[in-house]
Amino acid sequence: MDDLYRELIIERYKMPHHRGQLDPHDISYEDENPLCGDHIRIDLRVAEDGTITEAAFSGHGCAISQAAADLLMEAIIGKHLDDIKGLGRQDVLNLLGFEELGPVRIKCALLPLKVLKAGVYGLGQSGIKIGDEEL
Repeated sequence: MDDLYRELIIERYKMPHHRGQLDPHDISYEDENPLCGDHIRIDLRVAEDGTITEAAFSGHGCAISQAAADLLMEAIIGKHLDDIKGLGRQDVLNLLGFEELGPVRIKCALLPLKVLKAGVYGLGQSGIKIGDEEL
């Protein structure tokens, strides 16, 4: 992994730009990865036209899950909810600066996307798939 991306992950883990909760919010969802204990909650404010105007995350976990959540919140502000439905595994890996991650770390990296999509789709906690990964 390139040192620049390693620094980005540590920086976003220690000093996230989008950590917090939105009250009121239009969409809120939370979930965890029972294998490692990472927990993410995502809150969104959405304009009438479906554009995300504010996004925040809270929770705890490893540097990869927390950095992924922070970078994902930054990436979705200003996007339409339909755009969120098209986000996938590679989008998150690109935000983090990875080509690929091992099977344990990929679940950490994709947890924020799983939570985001579940909130946008209004789904329950099971059965969310991102690519071939069921989270």
